[in-house]
Amino acid sequence: MYQSYYGFKEMPFNITPDPKFLFLSPTHQEALQHLKFGVRERKGFIVLIGEVGCGKTTLCRRFLNELDPARFDTALILNPRVTETQMLKAILTELGETKLARSQVDLVSQMNRVLLERIARGRDIVLIIDEAQNLSFEVLEQVRLLSNLETDKQKLLQIVLMGQPELKGLLAREELRQLRQRILVHYELHPLSYRDMIHYIQHRLTLAGSSGRPAFTPWAFRALHKASRGIPRIVNNLCDKAMLSAFIRESDEVNYWDARRAARDMEKLTT
Repeated sequence: MYQSYYGFKEMPFNITPDPKFLFLSPTHQEALQHLKFGVRERKGFIVLIGEVGCGKTTLCRRFLNELDPARFDTALILNPRVTETQMLKAILTELGETKLARSQVDLVSQMNRVLLERIARGRDIVLIIDEAQNLSFEVLEQVRLLSNLETDKQKLLQIVLMGQPELKGLLAREELRQLRQRILVHYELHPLSYRDMIHYIQHRLTLAGSSGRPAFTPWAFRALHKASRGIPRIVNNLCDKAMLSAFIRESDEVNYWDARRAARDMEKLTT
């Protein structure tokens, strides 16, 4: 409703993970560097943890976009609630294989053969599993076994596990200690600070084509940070509602009361 009124080329606060809108706060920049370092140095297992809505998926897409397609083959698994066999098939399908073995044993053999062929052609293979906190113990164990595939000089597969804080508890289980010992790169995303949130909001407004309308007051920023706790997805929801409130008032200013009204609307949805 407010897009044309404020002159935006597109909606500034959609919650879809569009890499174009990624704001690299210090914690997001550091997380991205950890991912790139882990893959570049072939560290094997990399873990990225962040609260719901902190931008893990958007960061993942930015990371994938920055990998050189002339060197890297990638497999992105978004639905980890699968069996071991389904996981193996999903990985091979993501890598572009069309004729898949049927049994789990044969799939592992096919995986080893495919990876060796690609390594011989100078490729590096990266497997990214999103929402990894939902993996079963059996599938995690299968993923660990895949990490054992190697030549005399390097691992055949670089594995990135991305998940919510529950992933820490899962990896801490005694029966997963062998996997835990293989994790050489680990990073945890943190929410946006107050100043980072202001830059984040202004960043999205600018990319959406803002010409300075509407302006957020300092008290609006304070209310937004308190209500969102610095979590980008919640910031987006609150800003969208607050701007709608300002639009209804036909105002070029998003004030404290617009932000408070947005926060109250969010509270109603979660109670």
